[in-house]
This record gives sequence, structure tokens and C-alpha cells, in this order.
Amino acid sequence: MTREELLSRISINPNICFGKPCIRGHRIWASLILDFLASGTAIAEILADYPELEEADIYACLAYGAEMSRERYLDIPLEASA
Repeated sequence: MTREELLSRISINPNICFGKPCIRGHRIWASLILDFLASGTAIAEILADYPELEEADIYACLAYGAEMSRERYLDIPLEASA
């Protein structure tokens, strides 16, 4: 999966989760997944705790974190409000 494909799995909507970057279609913050990974939680364990997620969602959070550390700002288009 390309970087762009992974990053497309992250969304920002000012009306959802205070505008924090989330896994698209979920109210799960990218930072939460990054915190789990940083504390040593295995991908399999995260997926067991959040069965609605896919492995690619975890990698999307990693890609987002990498971009943020590289660029200090990542332009994720806002979702249209319903």
C-alpha cells in the first residue's frame, strides 16, 4: 500500500472527536493507536481489542505519525459536514 493510500485512511472532521485525526469511519484517534504502539502493544493485540480496524489502519497511523514528524504539519482535507 502506498503512503497516499495509507494516509487516505486518516480523516479530520471538525465535528468528530474535536477535529483530531481519526481512522476514517471510526472515532479512534490516530494518536491513540500510536500511543499503544509506543508502549509496546502488538498490532495483533490492538486488532483484537478493536476488531472493526484492519491492519492497514494501524499502518496508516504510523504513516501519519511519520509525516507529522517529518513535516511538522500535514494537510489532511477536512471532511464535508453532514
